[in-house]
Amino acid sequence: QVQLQESGPGLVKPSQTLSLTCTVSGGSITTNYWSWIRQPPGKGLEWMGAIASSGILYRPSFESRISISRDTSKNQITLRLSSVTPEDTAVYYCGRSTTITPGQAMDSQRVYDYWGQGTQVTVSS
Repeated sequence: QVQLQESGPGLVKPSQTLSLTCTVSGGSITTNYWSWIRQPPGKGLEWMGAIASSGILYRPSFESRISISRDTSKNQITLRLSSVTPEDTAVYYCGRSTTITPGQAMDSQRVYDYWGQGTQVTVSS
């Protein structure tokens, strides 16, 4: 059984960099696609980007300030989002998919076969 667990600070100040980790157990991050998705309060899911052995994909709206990386020795995926504002307040999830269609198609939870519990991040001074 593959399990994903997001972790990181729950409160980040505006203009700082948000950094989250997704720890994966029961499966290797060297196969499949591993995405970061978020859900701002009162809004729908928003795919941010994904990493796989073949490369990294970002949603264009995040491309100037997002970085996704992985540590295969720890089986972890990391998200870094710079220059955060209160609009980045959201529950952040990591998810695994066997295929990827970059963009809006990845906003649906149905494309993921495994999904973390999510971690709340609030951007506030």
